[in-house]
Amino acid sequence: MRPNYNRIYQDLLKMNHPEKLECPKVREQLQKLDSTEEVLKLNERLFKQCKETAKTNQQLKTYDKKTMLKLLNYQKKHNLSTSFMSRKYNISRTTFSKWKKILEKELAN
Repeated sequence: MRPNYNRIYQDLLKMNHPEKLECPKVREQLQKLDSTEEVLKLNERLFKQCKETAKTNQQLKTYDKKTMLKLLNYQKKHNLSTSFMSRKYNISRTTFSKWKKILEKELAN
């Protein structure tokens, strides 16, 4: 079962940053939280992080299948190296390689 990120972020903002809930752009983004990529983008926009926190959070990130396929298809479409993708999205090369092995059937389509 997938968490209700819309509800989670609304509760967080009510408690810590109620002024951000008044912004129409934030409310619009809350409605679009259907993939891990959207959740990460919103989190990055709402809560600026220091480098230490970002490094710790990066180690704890998980990605859904939809986001993994989107990144791998983007890489394939633009003929980008795994090293480039890992730097651009701050995901290890090992992780990208693992995704390719796991999702090779879906990528072939």
